[in-house]
Amino acid sequence: MTTLITVLVVLVFAALLYVFYRMQKRHAKFSTRVYTALAAGIVFGGALQLIFGVENEVITQSMDWISIVGNGYVSFLQMLIMPLVFVSIVAAFTKMKVSEKLGKISATVLTTLLATTAISALIGIGVTIAFGLQGAEFTQGAAETARISELATRQETVEGLSIPQQILSFIPKNIFADLAGTRATSTIAVVIFAAFVGVAYLGIKRKAPKEASFFADMIDSLYRIVMRIVTLVLRLTPYGVFALMTNVMATSDFDAILNLGKFVLASYLALFAVMIVHFLILIGVKVSPIDYLKKTFPVLSFAFTSRSSAGALPLNIETQTKALGVDEATANFAASFGLSIGQNGCAGVYPAMLATIVAPAAGMDVFSIQFILLLVAIVTISSFGVAGVGGGATFASLIVLGSMNLPVAIVGLVISVEPLIDMARTAVNVSGSMVAGIVTSACINDLDRDVIKDEAKVVDVNA
Repeated sequence: MTTLITVLVVLVFAALLYVFYRMQKRHAKFSTRVYTALAAGIVFGGALQLIFGVENEVITQSMDWISIVGNGYVSFLQMLIMPLVFVSIVAAFTKMKVSEKLGKISATVLTTLLATTAISALIGIGVTIAFGLQGAEFTQGAAETARISELATRQETVEGLSIPQQILSFIPKNIFADLAGTRATSTIAVVIFAAFVGVAYLGIKRKAPKEASFFADMIDSLYRIVMRIVTLVLRLTPYGVFALMTNVMATSDFDAILNLGKFVLASYLALFAVMIVHFLILIGVKVSPIDYLKKTFPVLSFAFTSRSSAGALPLNIETQTKALGVDEATANFAASFGLSIGQNGCAGVYPAMLATIVAPAAGMDVFSIQFILLLVAIVTISSFGVAGVGGGATFASLIVLGSMNLPVAIVGLVISVEPLIDMARTAVNVSGSMVAGIVTSACINDLDRDVIKDEAKVVDVNA
């Protein structure tokens, strides 16, 4: 009987996928299809949980099949990350008409990312104190105990890692290994290597224009091919979003969420406050937050459902250049840097909140200026090299807690609500990188404001 019901659930899922296929054939807007997929996933996944419950065998078997679509889509996007990061950064050098702008672009992007991360850490501390969570104790069940044991092993890999050693880990030793993503800091290592290639190109351009022109043409061809693959994969976005949201709604433990409701609520409030900061920054460069939200909703929706900043990279770059009017060089730098540096949600808010929660148990005064400044500084510095995939927030939290000699068990105690919070964290991460792109493009006077205002200028993957 269980198998029969599972087959029926999967058939209903397939029928809904066909609906999105028909919408695509009728040339429905990309954003409309994404919104519809998101809503359908919430309703379908929620209905499955209400009917069967989280631990029902039907849910387990159904999600195995449904995950082929959701996780398969994320895997396709992750397949593109390293090629896209490398080609995008090098292309930023070859396409830049005024090479002097590159220094200002990279400096402004990094400054914006790190500044917003520092603000995010402050918000995390403030919200934790406002909710009275400092010194809070959470229930430890079997799942939490297993997670804490796993974290103890993982902590050993970062325990003796000082900040200078962390910085040293960014430098690529074997670029082929980093292109394969073998290290947590592989993404930033590829960015650094690509920047070296770009600088080398600028040197050759002055001394051997013919060879430089050939290289630029080759990179342009590679960039076009990679971006065409991106377009092909992005056409699957509505299907992926639907499958991912269905999985989230069907498998979330709502009882655990209620038990940790105060922490979940505080986390979402802090992340919402960071988004408000993003809007204020946009207003500072004369960009309407409403226009921004309209243009970025598809990529933020994907980031929310997939919980992968790295997976959102292709859609992030497309959104910046085609919908927000950011110049290509800046968009490539901001999106690529945003994968590993200054993630406002995973590397800013979350570690700061966890550290503030456990600090009283270690005899620290969370109200002291010294504690706040030290925590903000450590969070900001530690935000370098955080992987833009699942587990990045855990990695950042282990570094921050270890640097302040705080117990890491807190990371395991919130495991049951980790997926729910991670969705919002990831969306905030991606938003932070896009805001950095807009701010930087505005600073170098390359922001096409007409594109932002033009409602027809949206990410279109039907071409």
